[in-house]
Amino acid sequence: MTTSKKRLKICDKGHEFYKSSDCPSCPTCEKERKRESGFLSKLSSPARGALEHEGITTLQKLSEYTEKEILKIHGIGPASLPTLRASLEEEGLSFKMKVK
Repeated sequence: MTTSKKRLKICDKGHEFYKSSDCPSCPTCEKERKRESGFLSKLSSPARGALEHEGITTLQKLSEYTEKEILKIHGIGPASLPTLRASLEEEGLSFKMKVK
């Protein structure tokens, strides 16, 4: 079994952190960016960042995608779907249905 060595990284804001991957995400910056309310606040940092990167920052925008399309976005996993579904349902929305 191979273990990954963590390397010291420094983000643009000067925060120091260790990562074993090439992921540039700074844990301190992610905590500072965490939303206090809304559906994005209920998601993990990777899922939240993935949706923001795709410009999906509202439930209306989210409802324009199928579940399958959302799962194709890097950073979104199956564990995020129940939270996303529930948030949509609270607003009377749903994921776009797959067209046959």
